[in-house]
Amino acid sequence: MAKVVRDDAREDHVTTTHALSLVQETPYRWRLDPIDAMRVPGVVFATEALLPAMTDDRSLDQVANVATLPGIVTASYAMPDVHWGYGFPIGGVAATDVDAGGVISPGGVGFDISCGVRLLVSPLQRDELQHQLTALMDDLDRNIPRGAGPGGIWRLVGGLAELEEVLRGGSRFAVERGHGVARDLEHCEDRGAVDDADPRQVSARAHQRGLSQVGSLGSGNHFLEVQYVDETYDQAAADAFGLRVGQVCVMIHSGSRGLGHQVCTDHLKAMLTAMPRHGISVPDKQLACAPVQSPEGRAYLGAMSAAANYGRANRQLLTEATRRAFERAVGTGELDLLYDVSHNLAKLERHTVDGRERQLCVHRKGATRALPPHHPELPCDLTEHGQPVLVPGSMGTASYVLAGNVEGDAFHSACHGAGRVMSRHAALRSVDGRALKQQLEKAGIAVRGTSARGLAEEAPASYKDVNEVVGTCERAGLARRVARLRPLGVVKG
Repeated sequence: MAKVVRDDAREDHVTTTHALSLVQETPYRWRLDPIDAMRVPGVVFATEALLPAMTDDRSLDQVANVATLPGIVTASYAMPDVHWGYGFPIGGVAATDVDAGGVISPGGVGFDISCGVRLLVSPLQRDELQHQLTALMDDLDRNIPRGAGPGGIWRLVGGLAELEEVLRGGSRFAVERGHGVARDLEHCEDRGAVDDADPRQVSARAHQRGLSQVGSLGSGNHFLEVQYVDETYDQAAADAFGLRVGQVCVMIHSGSRGLGHQVCTDHLKAMLTAMPRHGISVPDKQLACAPVQSPEGRAYLGAMSAAANYGRANRQLLTEATRRAFERAVGTGELDLLYDVSHNLAKLERHTVDGRERQLCVHRKGATRALPPHHPELPCDLTEHGQPVLVPGSMGTASYVLAGNVEGDAFHSACHGAGRVMSRHAALRSVDGRALKQQLEKAGIAVRGTSARGLAEEAPASYKDVNEVVGTCERAGLARRVARLRPLGVVKG
């Protein structure tokens, strides 16, 4: 573990036996100086209150471990919602120089590849939905598949051949098959599909797991939430994003389900075997990696991209199911996609490092892209104000829409949520799921969950304060606030 040191070199109240020192540079930025095998420093964006609890959260050690990866440049970053993860911390960002032997690590993406968030915007105002909310939530409860097992909206009657089209085409293929409209693709990261996808690198077991889950939420922290715009901060950006106070929105959080999990599992094993051949050693086997340009690196990149396309198609199908539920319950299925962005992905991007433009493999594990205004990948109607950054809060609390900044740090990355502070097991010991549901419904939030256990695991007390996380993100210059959203009803796995 680390010890905390102020920028005047005074030791603070936390000291441990680990040699790392966490130095405060500003109220919102901390530095881990390189020691041992670290190739770059660690940088943590956080207030003191948001720093990981060092007695039981080893995520700062993970930040330091990531800094040992071959080819890493600039720093190993942690977002304000950082917490312990597999290999990389959740909320970790790291980039490696592809042409200098830089590696790609499945632990820097996570098991739920392309897990992400999309926000749908309705023409309805909150008061227009008031009398239909129960009917809407009941419809969503009946028609949104969720839970850990199989069951998806899209029945792939073409079997494995049709699944491969999903893996190649993502949301684009879904829209071609009538599940959405062309405008959806303009407002989706990568226009709905990653072009590097190679379904041949996806195992037979992963294919089988993916056949019956296209169009499903899954479980854990995944959700579909009906919300309204509570407050706007950057009015020009809010207008460009089509957000106004009182407006009804829907936020969808899901990923690549069992297929993505299997892809990660398969390629972690392959990289563990391959590392000695490439002369690579890492301080934690969960950081298993291979050079991006190696056969193992290219194979994982192709499989990961295919799983990412599965995740995009999954959220596209959930969008169409939501539109149909609104049409039945409210009389209008008009829900425009504001944006869809992943927060578990590694991408090949061009960035300037030490005065030279380089091709980097940017890992974002529980972190989202925050592209600046006028970035070439943004649709023309959003480019003036930067990429919408979607930050869900914990169940029952606020969520936020942010926007990317020109000066954004960490390769234009930002937080992806509130960040856990309590494990699911600890939450189960301290929270009664039925009582929590009653509490939320008393506060005016309609809850549709599959189990009291699932609700207890996702209790608001299990997470950091999303207001402080987002405020820190803004004050650190990573992204700026555009609007705050409040929940009206939530569908949980």
